[in-house]
This record gives sequence, structure tokens and C-alpha cells, in this order.
Amino acid sequence: MSQTAAGARSRESEMASWNWEETVRKAEELVVKSMKGNDASHDPAHVWRVRDLALSLAREEQALSSNSDSMQIVELAALLHDIGDYKYLRDPSEDKLVEHFLIDSGIEESKKTKIIKIINGMGFKDELAGLTNGDLPLEFGVVQDADRLDAIGAIGIARCFTFGGSRNRVLHDPNIQPRSDLSKEKYMKKEEQTTVNHFHEKLLKLKDLMKTKAGRKRAEKRHKFMEEFLVEFYEEWDGRA
Repeated sequence: MSQTAAGARSRESEMASWNWEETVRKAEELVVKSMKGNDASHDPAHVWRVRDLALSLAREEQALSSNSDSMQIVELAALLHDIGDYKYLRDPSEDKLVEHFLIDSGIEESKKTKIIKIINGMGFKDELAGLTNGDLPLEFGVVQDADRLDAIGAIGIARCFTFGGSRNRVLHDPNIQPRSDLSKEKYMKKEEQTTVNHFHEKLLKLKDLMKTKAGRKRAEKRHKFMEEFLVEFYEEWDGRA
């Protein structure tokens, strides 16, 4: 048997043993198992929304929508993107859960590599450090945009205050100014900060960091909603409304 024929047969055998629907079902089970103890800002419902948004954005990208492998990469990366999140890490071994899951699922190496690369490059802290670059897969943009869309707008406001409440942060303190020179280290540092300042330090910046045309279009409406909310918030805080 030629090397080419052997390679083709090996791939056919690999594909036959890999069931997409079963992989998605097990990924959903891992999400619930790993994130059910999180507060509602980073719970399984957040993941379902990101998955739906990512697939919706991908359908608007012709280079992705016509490629079943790309759509599978988008869905799995969206499902697994918050497993092992440093903000909720209870056990250092959780950091390897995604990699072990992909290996155990029998997913081919090229897909596994892309999914892990997408997940590792998703964070805002990595963008602050300049680690988001052109080497990332095409699928990366829609997954990151989906995650960031869920961080802004009405849902984003709800999630922001939910997370702040879970960390016992004050809503607002006029004497504590947003950090303007935010670095990765400062962003991750657990220093005293207010929930409202998070809008200025991160959420209001996300619109301009969208990677896809569809993501930028959707972000406009959500961004405007946050700006209007903050105007009302400050007026009510000062007793002017």
C-alpha cells in the first residue's frame, strides 16, 4: 500500500471513529460540570449565548460558513473558551481540561491546535499585553467577537454588576478613578476597584476591538446602550434625575 493510500485510509478511520454530535454533547456536559459553581456572569448560560453568537457571526463570514471544519472549530472553541478561566480556577489541573477533552474526543490534531490557540488568545488581558496577533486562525475573530458582544449591551451590564457583586465591589466611588494606563499585570491585579470603573477600563473599549464586520455592526447598538445607561446612572447617583 502506498504512503498516500495509507494516509487516506488512516484519515477515513479517524473520521469514522469521531462523532461530531457526541463531541458537542460531551463538551456541553463539561461546560456544566466545570462552570456550574460560577456566579451568573460566567455560568453555562454565558457559554450558550457565546456559542450561538459565534455561529451566527461565522455564517456571515463566507470563508467560514462554507467550510464545515471551520464551523466545528468555531462551535467547540466557543463552548470551551471559559473552562479553566483564571478568575474561577479552583484547582491548577483545571487549566488542562480543554486539552485533555480534545485529545480524549479523538479530534484531529489540526483542529485541536486551532481550538487551543483560539482559546488561549481570547482574553482582554492578552490584548493589553500585545499578544493578539495575525498568527491566530481565521475562526478566532468570530469566537472572540461573540465573547465580547456578550460582555456589552444589556447582557453585559447585567453580567458586570453580577460579577462585581460576587467580589463585593462597591458600585461606584467618585474618588476612585478608572485606571487609564491599564496593563495586563494591573488588569489581573486584585486591587480595590469599582464596578462602574470596569465600563471605562474595558467594556467601552470593546467596540473598537471587534475583529469582524458583523461583530462591529452588532457592537454599535450594544455600545450605545451602555453609554446611555452610564449617563442615566451618573445623573441618578448625583440626584439629578
